[in-house]
Amino acid sequence: MGVGSNRVESFPYALDLESSLSNAPAPLEIHKVSLPQEKTTLQSLKQRLGEIFFSDDPLHQFKGQTPFRKLVLALQYFFPIFQWGSEYTLKLLKSDAVSGLTIASLAIPQGISYAKLANLPPVIGLYSSFVPPLIYSVLGSSRDLAVGPVSIASLVMGSMLREAISPEKEPILYLQLAFTATLFAGVFQASLGFLRLGFVVDFLSKPTLIGFMGGAAVIVSLQQLKGLLGIVHFTNQMGFVPVMSAVFKHRTEWAWQTLVMGFSFLAFLLMTRHISMRRPKLFWVSAAAPLASVILSTVVSFAFKAHNHGIQIIGHLEKGVNPPSLNMLYFQASYLPLAVKTGIVTGILSLTEGIAVGRTFASLKNYQVDGNKEMMAIGLMNMAGSCTSCYVTTGSFSRSAVNYNAGCRTAVSNIIMASAVLFTMLFLMPLFHYTPNVILSAIIITAVIGLIDFHAALRLWKVDKLDFLACISAFFGVLFISVQMGLAIAVGISLFKILIHVTRPNTVIMGNVPGTQSYRSIGQYREASRIPSFLIIGVESPIYFTNSMYLQERILRWVREEEERTAKTNENNLKCVVLDMSAVTAIDTSGMEALMELKKVLDKKSLQLVLANPVGDVTEKLYRSEAWDLFRSDCIYMSVEEAVLAMSSGFKSQG
Repeated sequence: MGVGSNRVESFPYALDLESSLSNAPAPLEIHKVSLPQEKTTLQSLKQRLGEIFFSDDPLHQFKGQTPFRKLVLALQYFFPIFQWGSEYTLKLLKSDAVSGLTIASLAIPQGISYAKLANLPPVIGLYSSFVPPLIYSVLGSSRDLAVGPVSIASLVMGSMLREAISPEKEPILYLQLAFTATLFAGVFQASLGFLRLGFVVDFLSKPTLIGFMGGAAVIVSLQQLKGLLGIVHFTNQMGFVPVMSAVFKHRTEWAWQTLVMGFSFLAFLLMTRHISMRRPKLFWVSAAAPLASVILSTVVSFAFKAHNHGIQIIGHLEKGVNPPSLNMLYFQASYLPLAVKTGIVTGILSLTEGIAVGRTFASLKNYQVDGNKEMMAIGLMNMAGSCTSCYVTTGSFSRSAVNYNAGCRTAVSNIIMASAVLFTMLFLMPLFHYTPNVILSAIIITAVIGLIDFHAALRLWKVDKLDFLACISAFFGVLFISVQMGLAIAVGISLFKILIHVTRPNTVIMGNVPGTQSYRSIGQYREASRIPSFLIIGVESPIYFTNSMYLQERILRWVREEEERTAKTNENNLKCVVLDMSAVTAIDTSGMEALMELKKVLDKKSLQLVLANPVGDVTEKLYRSEAWDLFRSDCIYMSVEEAVLAMSSGFKSQG
């Protein structure tokens, strides 16, 4: 079905009115503007919902398969271990065993350290490095993701819960709320994946995360000054000012023994990190350094009875596997909102980090990671973890990088790592009794310092100033207000940026590129020339109720400025306004009313308004509305060049 005008069948391009088109080689035919294939309301709704929720067409692999094959594919889809497990070999096991033991050497000290960051008992970090990796290895689609506690989620959980509950005064209630928040984080994550609402996490843009993680890394590092300096009395606040005030206020508590040990091991850890960054083949140097530091510092602490000289130690750690914690979930109304809020915030952060890390390493090995499946896997992992004495976990970038560099081939590396953690919990826990707390602080600083990405911030400044503003706002919001407020400010700026793009879309003046039939922005293509008597405007956005009035006002302003310009330069008077609609992917009723109102205003000024290259959905809506009758078929053309040609012919015949 097609509608349009064939009023000008063929017309030479060499028009006096269009001097810039005089070199065109051949006549141009005016084509009809066709309507898309007619669909029922149900078909249109089905297609639209499919594009929103099933853009990857996850069911395509089931088409044309036998019932048994569909069952096998379904098992492989929901449990990826069945997909790669059938092809698993001893050669793969060798690679996974090496990488699994390598990341275990990093996961054990980091697990203990990150639990401390979340104000939880150190053993909770080890519990969280055992059960979640096992579950992810069955449900996850990434081959390289190393699962466990991470610094940012630990920091956010610790800071949010500590605002209401003191972990020192009410340790049991604090632990209950941590497990409950982990449950809600898992439910939220799994729900996003099951309902295919993964686009929700996209509101945490990369510039926002760069600033947020950089600010959080600085705060985390400053918080560790308590351990590095041996300070006993320290602030519970997370801001830069209160932390630095507490550091210098309690100068009398600084212990030189702790300071010497802490900064010595911190220098050692930073040196090994630098070596591994300069020579990637020596990745194992930085991977083994934390565990080596723990072992060496523990030996020194035990030999010299460091706890008698002012150096604080971890103390007793309970041996054994994760105890059940289902009975510790807290659903009483007094603290339930806090647990839900903490769960959602940490859930979004950990989900964003986990999926980003998984996709990063998947692209390096040329395979795909299903974002919605990852959400369900991470969510179910945290739900199960909340019932087995674990707190929020996700894919860690540092451990995943080590896992990748160590040559992992499948998720079995997570199983090997979990097995090493299990062995540690069953037999090696007493060995951590004399481990100094200062070593945990040094490990945390070394782990989070890589989150401060100055080069990325500089790139944002060069490319997009508004993205840079979001990044800096998140950074300073975390640094000087609070972790939660910094995140809220950053998300708010990101949403504000979206609103600016939606409510104030870009419009450009277009001209003909010499020697071609193409019309481009004269701001981008300086050689493009205006067409006498024509004002060609490109609209680079859908037209909705949020921007329709702005576009109407902006186009009228373009018209006024063009009339003033032609009067000043003694050029031909403006006769026609052409709207290039090729970038207008959608339009609503408010947008159509704005176009009709614009048409009426320009008619009163004896100016023609012509639409060029409307896409299918826009054409269909125009056809079903009063706009089609108002514009008439001879004011809607397939391209800008055909619109210019047809209207030029009309002007010439009138003249």
